[in-house]
Amino acid sequence: MSIQNLNTFDPFADAIKGSEDDVQDGLVHIRIQQRNGRKTLTTVQGLSSEYDLKKIVRACKKEFACNGTVIEHPEYGEVLQLQGDQRENICQWLTKTGLAKPDQLKVHGF
Repeated sequence: MSIQNLNTFDPFADAIKGSEDDVQDGLVHIRIQQRNGRKTLTTVQGLSSEYDLKKIVRACKKEFACNGTVIEHPEYGEVLQLQGDQRENICQWLTKTGLAKPDQLKVHGF
């Protein structure tokens, strides 16, 4: 009687499939939009579609103590929208979590 090693299955294969070299393809554009008075919106466009944007927004809302949502833009696709001027915060957070490299971030606005 011999023991067969059945096809091994790695449950974490999809989590480690991306290497450090290709964290994100393309640029991530971070813009600020003026609402009314002193109120502003920060939009993040260009994140990979592999990421769950709703989970990213949930983490950002908790980290930056602001409100946020994912909107469907006709030209840019899915865009993260955060209340307030969160440009520096989101840049630091995206690089800290490894979602984008610093040279892929493009900050627009004032």
